[in-house]
Amino acid sequence: MPSLVVLGAGTAGTMVVNKLRPKLGPEWSITVVDPSELHHYQPGYLFLPFGTYQPKDVVKPMTHVLRKDVDLVRASVDRVDVDARTVHLTDGRTLDYDYLVIATGTTPRPDQTPGMAEAMGKNVHEYYTYDGAMALRRALDGFTGGRLVVHITEMPIKCPVAPLEFAFLADSYFSERGIRDKVEISYVTPLPGAFTKPVSARAFGDALAHKGVQLEPDFVVEHVDGEEGLLVSYDEREIPFDLLVTIPLNMGADFVGRSGFGDDLNYVPVDKQTLLSDFSDRVFAVGDATNIPASKAGAVAHFAVDGFVPNFLAHIQGRPMTHLFDGHANCFIESGHGKALLIDFNYDTEPLTGVYPYAKVGPLSLLKETRLNHLGKLAFRYIYWHILMPGRHLPVPIRMSMAGKVPAADVEAEPHDDAPPIPTF
Repeated sequence: MPSLVVLGAGTAGTMVVNKLRPKLGPEWSITVVDPSELHHYQPGYLFLPFGTYQPKDVVKPMTHVLRKDVDLVRASVDRVDVDARTVHLTDGRTLDYDYLVIATGTTPRPDQTPGMAEAMGKNVHEYYTYDGAMALRRALDGFTGGRLVVHITEMPIKCPVAPLEFAFLADSYFSERGIRDKVEISYVTPLPGAFTKPVSARAFGDALAHKGVQLEPDFVVEHVDGEEGLLVSYDEREIPFDLLVTIPLNMGADFVGRSGFGDDLNYVPVDKQTLLSDFSDRVFAVGDATNIPASKAGAVAHFAVDGFVPNFLAHIQGRPMTHLFDGHANCFIESGHGKALLIDFNYDTEPLTGVYPYAKVGPLSLLKETRLNHLGKLAFRYIYWHILMPGRHLPVPIRMSMAGKVPAADVEAEPHDDAPPIPTF
């Protein structure tokens, strides 16, 4: 009996096994390995600190998410022996495979920045884990004023717009509490601007300025001084804080490094269009575990897995893989006060203004704050649990389209003030 082993039962791993199980048929064994008994809706972590979501909204038993005809092994991976096609678990067990899919994601590593781990949970917090988000919730409840710093250690990170969302939501949260004038918010990033590409960097920079959030670009942190409340960069700049909300360095799973096939951050090198690994034609990687030059985000996992499934079926039959992934990503970006923005881009095209998904009619607006985008963000939680995780089809194009988008050259030709109000309706 041929065997497929999937390492990781997060967003990407769950979609892979739930989509492939009915297509491979009973002659295949499918095993998914994950140490947790719970499946987490990670985009929901953003809302936990502000009380918008409750724990029940973001956590479900793993057995409620995975298909019943998939074998679940609750264990951690020690290493993979690619030559022997064997997965070694930390409890001493081994699993043989004919094909392997690595979907173990990426995790925050505060231990990689001097002083960060020691201050975590005191005046330094993160929300990229469930426990961290809940601890930050308590910290925000007790915060009555001072210097709030939202900080990115280094790229790439999981959901690269989430730090912007946190800054926007913090502005809204403190406004609703009536203490916004007592809170100084700074957004500190290693990037040269608010985001990675010119059009979106301008839009998000304008949004930060409009909301009274100070942007601190090109800041590469050297250490965190929790006692003094200071972020210190390699060029010796210091940014004081009363409450630091940081996104630590993100890294792939340690077993990837121990197995000898990861990059410096333990991400798996793959072909960016097929997700087949560079080191074995029996190993794929999906989701945040890969080194592809795309956002580490749920939307990327969704679009990539939709193409991966027919590619995998073709590959095991010795046929060419023709569903080439273009790096497509889109994301609703909460901007506070009941509104959100939307971006849509891929490997070759930066986030642009315009409408999505249909030209002229939209109905969603790109890089523009709207109530409809906010409702789309909230609706995604239902889509995640009831459509994406069960492996059902979501009628959204896998590949990015230029329909409805305004070319970057046209945007850059428009007059631009330093910080005009961002457009809303």
